[in-house]
Amino acid sequence: MSKLPSSKDKPLFTPGPLTTSQTVKLAMLRDLGSRDIEFIQIAREIRNELLSIAGLSQEQGFECVLMQGAGTFGVEAVMSCAVPRDGKWLIVSNGAYGQRMKKIAEVHGVDYTIIESPEDQPNSAEQVDQALSDDPTISAVAIVHCETTTGIMNPIEAVGQIVRKHDKTYFVDSMSAFGAVPFDFEACQIDFLVSSANKCIEGVPGFSFCLARRSRLEQTATWSRTLSLDLYDQWQGLEKNGQFRYTPPTHAMLAFRQAIEELKIEGGVAGRQKRYQANCETLLAGMRKLGFQEYLQPELQGYIISSFLYPESDNFDFDLFYNKLNDKGFVIYPGKVSNANCFRIGSVGRINTADVEALLSAIEVVLREMHVDLAMCNTA
Repeated sequence: MSKLPSSKDKPLFTPGPLTTSQTVKLAMLRDLGSRDIEFIQIAREIRNELLSIAGLSQEQGFECVLMQGAGTFGVEAVMSCAVPRDGKWLIVSNGAYGQRMKKIAEVHGVDYTIIESPEDQPNSAEQVDQALSDDPTISAVAIVHCETTTGIMNPIEAVGQIVRKHDKTYFVDSMSAFGAVPFDFEACQIDFLVSSANKCIEGVPGFSFCLARRSRLEQTATWSRTLSLDLYDQWQGLEKNGQFRYTPPTHAMLAFRQAIEELKIEGGVAGRQKRYQANCETLLAGMRKLGFQEYLQPELQGYIISSFLYPESDNFDFDLFYNKLNDKGFVIYPGKVSNANCFRIGSVGRINTADVEALLSAIEVVLREMHVDLAMCNTA
């Protein structure tokens, strides 16, 4: 017989899935049918609330399309739907998630060109301008808002202004930023934006969502290269009868509705930003005190997730470090940087500065257990 879950799980210092509130978890303890009137109403509420979080509405010409699956499913839906069969993407990359867009384009046989910036540098609007000037066959531009490879924030507004100047479609992967990083959707000139339930809105995994400019979405009616990831058909189904075309993640959506209410109670995007920033500031100050160095320069560091260089000690082994922290009740994240040995710590989810301080204390203990001389941790 399986054991009941403990009342308090290990805090997750990751970019998602995140630590969720007890009330979000409890919201899932119901069964609703996909055709229930109540569930259809919940889906409509969620769609409207997501538009509202972005400062948008249907009356302004925007739509919210819910899509089963992880965040990458939403990204793949846009990448495979938002350009015509003879269209071409310009992918703007400075990390693993920009490279994933490239892989998606290759799998679907969609033509693309790519601007690859170093992982420790933000994307360049000037390079996008030059690329669009040089290649009029480009149909659309894709960029990652918060590149969680490193935690760097990319200039989505500056790039968006360039994309609109060239009258191209603009897609922003805001997976790890939407709901906690304020931005002006219209000032950014975004046509498609994707995020997922288990990121900064602090729901559970199960679906992604796309906020779309209706005029651009309508253009994609015959462009999809897949059946289940057809954004236009998914939107039409939701508009026709409020139902998903295929089985919806009912429990995840119940949790997400509760998570949206808790976002409102916290003060919306600005309130969540304040807590996440405080978490990150506490983390960075504590890690620096221990002797760790961030991978990014301070002025480029976002507050969603931070990458730290390995200490220069023969006794440091990341797998052992990770496992010892896990044994003490703290979950961090391996690195993804291609040119340096790093690990990552998130500042997001249902955690606060007291949780971060507890993590920092555990890190200090683990380093001593590993006989890593704290004085040697500074990798500068």
